[in-house]
Amino acid sequence: MPSVRTGPAIGLTAQLMLLAVLAGTLGLGIAGWVVGIACGVVTNAALARGLARSGAGALGPADGVTLARATLVGGVAALVADSLGQRSPVSTLVALTAVALVLDAVDGWVARRTRTASSVGRHFDQEVDSFLILVLSVYVASSFGWWVLTIGVARYAFVVAGRPLPWLRETLPPRYWGKVVAAIQGITLTVAAADVLPRSWTYAALVASLALLTESFSRSVWWLWCRRRAASGTSLAAADQSGSLPDAAEPGPARGRLRTVAAATTTVLALLLVWVALVAPNQLSRLTLGEFVRIPVEGLVVVAMALVLPGTARRVLAWMLGPALGLLVLVKLLDMGVFATLARPFNPVTDWGYLGSAVETLRGSFGETGANVAIVGAGLLAVVVLVLTTLSVLHLTRFAARHRTWSLRAVTALGLVWVLCAVLGVQLVSGTPVASTSAAGLAYDQARAVRNGVLDHAIFADEIAHDRFHDSPSDQLLTGLRGKDVIVAFVESYGRVAVQDSAFSPQVNAALDTGTRRLQAAGFSSRSAFLTSPTFGGISWLAHATLQSGVRVDSQRRYDQLVTSDRFTLSKAFKRAGWRTVADVPSNNRDWPQGRSFYHYDQLYERHNVGYAGPTFAYASMPDQYVMSAFQRLELAAPDRAPVMAEIDLVSSHEPWTRIPRLIDWSKVGDGSVFARMPVEQVSRAALWSDRDKVRAAYGRSVRYTVNTLVSFVEHYADDNLVLVLLGDHQPATIITGPDASHDVPITIVAHDKAVMDRISGWGWQDGLRPDPHAPVWPMSAFRDRFLTAYGGQPATP
Repeated sequence: MPSVRTGPAIGLTAQLMLLAVLAGTLGLGIAGWVVGIACGVVTNAALARGLARSGAGALGPADGVTLARATLVGGVAALVADSLGQRSPVSTLVALTAVALVLDAVDGWVARRTRTASSVGRHFDQEVDSFLILVLSVYVASSFGWWVLTIGVARYAFVVAGRPLPWLRETLPPRYWGKVVAAIQGITLTVAAADVLPRSWTYAALVASLALLTESFSRSVWWLWCRRRAASGTSLAAADQSGSLPDAAEPGPARGRLRTVAAATTTVLALLLVWVALVAPNQLSRLTLGEFVRIPVEGLVVVAMALVLPGTARRVLAWMLGPALGLLVLVKLLDMGVFATLARPFNPVTDWGYLGSAVETLRGSFGETGANVAIVGAGLLAVVVLVLTTLSVLHLTRFAARHRTWSLRAVTALGLVWVLCAVLGVQLVSGTPVASTSAAGLAYDQARAVRNGVLDHAIFADEIAHDRFHDSPSDQLLTGLRGKDVIVAFVESYGRVAVQDSAFSPQVNAALDTGTRRLQAAGFSSRSAFLTSPTFGGISWLAHATLQSGVRVDSQRRYDQLVTSDRFTLSKAFKRAGWRTVADVPSNNRDWPQGRSFYHYDQLYERHNVGYAGPTFAYASMPDQYVMSAFQRLELAAPDRAPVMAEIDLVSSHEPWTRIPRLIDWSKVGDGSVFARMPVEQVSRAALWSDRDKVRAAYGRSVRYTVNTLVSFVEHYADDNLVLVLLGDHQPATIITGPDASHDVPITIVAHDKAVMDRISGWGWQDGLRPDPHAPVWPMSAFRDRFLTAYGGQPATP
């Protein structure tokens, strides 16, 4: 075997050869060479020093495998260093990493088979593992955020903390779970680097991986903390291999009483945490004291199982149920947030796709710093919940086993009370039985949601395929609108609550009624009704896709499936019939390839190509008035043009409603810089949202602003060939609507040409901009077919 000197020399030579191969095949840059050489020198110098200090004569077989792995990790580090300045060869990086991970299992097997395990080998293996995870976290952090670096620096932070805290430097007992967690970090980071999964899935995997790592380190720190005052003669390595806390040195009387109180307090807190986790509701509106005065049957079952299972099986059960309970708590927290905004529970299959848009909304509402703080806080909360629930279940099951008689009596008594309450239907809060099965019910609902999500793909594919208008010839499409400019204007969060049964609806209705009279004076007529949106409180693009495609798009998965199909949309119909098609999405600041690949728009307008030079207004990058003014200038005012069909998304009424613009003279709009000089009332989100009446009033003002903007636009430019379809995308959040609100949104068609309005006379819609409570209600998915039929679209003959 290689000697102390020749082994590291061979390792350094192999490192240089690997770097040369990478340079020759991939073009390794200066940064890659510097980092690669540094890795080779430091690694092999440290190995030589370790061998010399241990008195080992040569590298063992397992050490040779670890050295090979260290060489590969040096190559990975070189590629990562190069990637910071240029595009990296991902396939090579992932391949080297995968081989290194496989060799991590091989060196341990070789050490056991050849009986050559050594302290130097264990430390060498550990350092190579830690460095690989650090390097991978640096690479992945550039795509998923620098919080990922926490995974890589955790072990080094632990080592640094041991300098001022000697008890952290003590030897830990070997734990199989720690090895599993380490392997999970490497695999997760490799998958993230390969970018083979949907981004939302990878993000969730990274968060889960960090949570497991935090739990593992927390357990080790807790173990060392509890042993810091152990008798000097006690061997830490002889501790319980399961990782359970061994007894410390015998305390004195005062310390013994303190320890008893602390133990009792810990048990009570663990019991309360598990109890609250099981019975807590998943909606903020139900968060009352009566919800917690219930008996969770799931808790009784767990304690009963802890009483009958042997020690190992009991610990396995606790390790399974603790994280599961933590996940259940996280689902409840997610449910609370989703119910508050979208008026529905969290969907574990489809809702991960909204992470990106949720982060963008946070940044638009709170700024970059506020959004980052919220994201980090959410991640830390998830870790804390998982750790605390796991530790609590472990503690309670261990406590039940140690106090078997008392625990059996308590479970029996509570079980009898539970049965009695279940039979009699006892409820302290209406609709909330004292005999609780809510945790099991929520778990079942989540499992059913996963099943339905899997089956929905085939169901929706069938709906997409059945398209009556897909093959309609151009000369039969939209004949009743030839020569007209058609604007489909989505008004953000414009729902039924704006016009009905709210404190602010009288003011909105007054604006609508005044707008009706102003339009009539300009020669325009209007008719209104309601559509039922597929979404609530947000995720507007689902409503846009539903209206355009004629199928219900109520999840991100359906949206992703739809935009990869050839479903016939309203924009495609207008384009086929000879219109120039335009999408105007003023607050969009990222690439939207579906605008051309699926909707087939001729022109896309977004934040950076409409010439706006003014300030932002909360979420809105520019006021709705500027959006309409720029559209007039860029499209409608163009000479010798084809008729235009445009979808325009107006977002001045988007939450948080903290800065609402004012309508000004159209001749003064210009490039929008005038809005920077205009006094506008602005309040902080915290101040506004702490008072529900104030935030609802602000929402009403934002809707009135957008309605007045559209009416003024039609008045000012007075184009007799203009047809305006004005509608909401969804209801606002439940802070505005209250619980149990419908998904209905107003829709209005405005036109100057009487023939256009006659085409929809049979729809039963009501005159004017304001639909009353008895106006017709259609599914939003029904609009496409009825619109195409009314204006001349004939379904293709099979």
